[in-house]
Amino acid sequence: MTGRVEGKVAFITGAARGQGRAHAIRLASEGADIVGLDICAQIDSVDYAMSTPDDLKKTVELVEKTGRRMVAKVGDVRNAESLKSAYQEGLDSFGHIDLVVANAGIMPVWGNGSDTMQAWQDCLDVLLTGVLNTVEVAYPRLLQQGTGGSIVITSSMAATQPMMRTLGGRTLGLLGYSAAKAALVNLAQNYASILAYHNIRVNAVHPTGVNTPMVDNDMVRDRFANVDPEDGLTLVNAIPVDTVEAEDIANTVLFLCSDESRYLTGSALRVDAGSSLR
Repeated sequence: MTGRVEGKVAFITGAARGQGRAHAIRLASEGADIVGLDICAQIDSVDYAMSTPDDLKKTVELVEKTGRRMVAKVGDVRNAESLKSAYQEGLDSFGHIDLVVANAGIMPVWGNGSDTMQAWQDCLDVLLTGVLNTVEVAYPRLLQQGTGGSIVITSSMAATQPMMRTLGGRTLGLLGYSAAKAALVNLAQNYASILAYHNIRVNAVHPTGVNTPMVDNDMVRDRFANVDPEDGLTLVNAIPVDTVEAEDIANTVLFLCSDESRYLTGSALRVDAGSSLR
């Protein structure tokens, strides 16, 4: 039996760890080769340790254990030329790219530096412009190939509901994170409209909190240890779990990349453990 994305090639940003790694492994387990990009460096406004080159190497190892191949590059989604270089190396290696997962993200929402204009700008640059850059680099080749394709954008439940209830809960980083994630919904809809005639689908995914290094760190633990009870009511899951796993999001990404969702475009899927109900 062939896999659900057998013979496809997926381009994934933020692939070194967390959700990006989970997407790479899940798609590879269903037959796709992977082209992965990650910054593998620290951004000053971010108050938790970001990915490293060793993290990206580990993703390659895990993909190769599935029997598929992976081209991994260090690069920055804020820099279109960096993305083009990685994308072209993937094309040179595999001859085509069929699936795009615009996943790279940061969360400078609490901790040192979070209430600065730099945190706001970094969120817009990585989470919004970085996705724009990724899609702009990828879609011309999808058009040229003439075989359709799927683009999946990682948004957040922060796009759909307030993440702050008091002035004490407000930071410029959290405002920037929420605004960028909300803008991705509109971005996905416009690309979906533009590309639908060419059978290229574009969808967004809204996860609740996910058990990755972006969430499982001292910055987040300190915030919840000292949070105003009112602000603690944001993003409460109806299903009694604190977070979901990266593999839960990866299963949704696989569905959106497979032919099972061939007529699904312009949508935003919530993988939220029912947080929208609370």
